[in-house]
Amino acid sequence: MKKIFIMLTAAWSALSAFSSAPVLSPAPSAGNVNVDTRLSIMFDSDVTLGDKGMIRIIDAETDICVDSLDLSIPAGPTESTKLPKPPYTLRPYIYDQPRQTNRTAKPGTPSGTAAPTTDKYQLTIIGGFTDGFHFYPVITDGRKAEIYPHNNMLDYGHTYYVTVDPEVFSTSKGQFKGISKKDGWQFSVKPSAPSAENRRLIVAADGSGDFNTLQGAMDFIPDFNDDHWTVFVKNGDYEELVYFRNKRNVTIEGESRDGVYVHYANNEVFNPHPDDVSTNEWLGTFPSRRAAFMMDNCTGMVLRNFTVATTLVGQAEGLLIMGERNQVLDVTIKGSGDALQVNGSTYFDNCVIEGHGDSVLGRGPSFFKNCTLKSRNAFVWIRNTASSHGNVFVGCTFIGIGNRSVLARTNDKYPHSEMVLIDCRLDNVPSEGWSGIDKDNCDYIHYWEFGSTDLNGAPVDFSKRAYGSRRLDPVADKAIIDAYRNPAFVLGWKPE
Repeated sequence: MKKIFIMLTAAWSALSAFSSAPVLSPAPSAGNVNVDTRLSIMFDSDVTLGDKGMIRIIDAETDICVDSLDLSIPAGPTESTKLPKPPYTLRPYIYDQPRQTNRTAKPGTPSGTAAPTTDKYQLTIIGGFTDGFHFYPVITDGRKAEIYPHNNMLDYGHTYYVTVDPEVFSTSKGQFKGISKKDGWQFSVKPSAPSAENRRLIVAADGSGDFNTLQGAMDFIPDFNDDHWTVFVKNGDYEELVYFRNKRNVTIEGESRDGVYVHYANNEVFNPHPDDVSTNEWLGTFPSRRAAFMMDNCTGMVLRNFTVATTLVGQAEGLLIMGERNQVLDVTIKGSGDALQVNGSTYFDNCVIEGHGDSVLGRGPSFFKNCTLKSRNAFVWIRNTASSHGNVFVGCTFIGIGNRSVLARTNDKYPHSEMVLIDCRLDNVPSEGWSGIDKDNCDYIHYWEFGSTDLNGAPVDFSKRAYGSRRLDPVADKAIIDAYRNPAFVLGWKPE
């Protein structure tokens, strides 16, 4: 009996040891791994991230460390700072083509002619931006730890192994023992990049596509491309900062609107813009880095059928667009403060936009059809000049959250602000409708409405509308109403 007890005890100990071993992804000895893979560890109990220790990715053939993450460095600022911010320049980041071994810059180093920075936070290069983004090198959720290597540090056809210092993690069942070379967390990247002939890429978070991340796919597509590309994103959770610029004629299409979730905890504090924002007019160098999904100096892009969101409270758009002739279709956009910023002609159809105030920000022109907007404060702060239209909404629904959800606000810096509503439904919008109109400087303001109703179809009360706004007359203003129903009149081109 004693012998049987000893055997059972030994078997249980062996089983316990086996069950407590973390599950690694990519799996040890995995092959055909995507070049933009994330690394994940699934523990058998809740995991806590430490504030010291290193994670390293090492080339198995040369034993050269190709990437390292130092957990003693904070991810990014959590409070606004008065310290000088690094400048931004016209010159692109000094960086060879992605995934080439001979690189001339490393993550976190200054770019172009930018001066050295005193930044003491984590930095990674995203989409060739003129300097680094703050980012989270590891994100934990319950028993899972997701590791985010710096972008574009791995190469096709190479084999790597991963080491993790014991201090990096601890679990509710005790201290993490670490992962060393002898533990064999080794994987091999696909031998070659996907074919560019079909100009179609598949993104799948589980690694079953051409890329694991949307960023990886967009980095692969050439800048200023004349041919049409399609990026199909399979259902999945994509927790990543997305930034790309100088792209042309690319359709990014999700498998389903609710099933494809692109999100990140970003805001103006975590990734602040530089003190000098005069670079707003430099193509490909828009200084804002606070959104979850950013496309800069892009033309002929189509975003379709997915959800994008920032998950950090503060000034933080879910989606930021710079460029011309772009379309956003069947997309849900969630932000904190400014949910959507649009600078350049863009067409929106059947989108949901949710923000805390100034939910739509930008310089226009933008045309919104059959969209739903939800906001705690002003729905729109449009800043167009006399040279372009602003924001036009046709058949849209505005749902106020709280008691301060005016349609738009402005100030005397933007005397040509334009927001036009045609046949829109309004719920919980204050009776004055509009805010911030300068009575001495409103000759050119276009805060116009036609056919506004409540959610039941009853006409709204226009008697208390703010001075300077205008209710269009179905007879006298028929030509104006008909013109603003036409997206080509607003945008200067016809959406297809």
